[in-house]
Amino acid sequence: MAVKIRLRRMGQKHAPFYRVIVADERSPRDGRFIDEIGTYDPTKEPMAFRVDEEAAKKWLANGAQPTETVARLFKQAGIQK
Repeated sequence: MAVKIRLRRMGQKHAPFYRVIVADERSPRDGRFIDEIGTYDPTKEPMAFRVDEEAAKKWLANGAQPTETVARLFKQAGIQK
């Protein structure tokens, strides 16, 4: 089972809000997930990104692969190099 750290879209049309989740890569974008570790709101100025660093590092150490967007957010937050 391959595990991914990715964004789950929430919010209304034209007002996206995301939750950072850990899920099996085979599950749909907004489907079942294993753990919720943070939030991301690109509509705020500056963008709002909050994540549980301990949980993120634990999942990365256990082999979870972040998507490109999540990897970029983690890099900005200083969680991942």
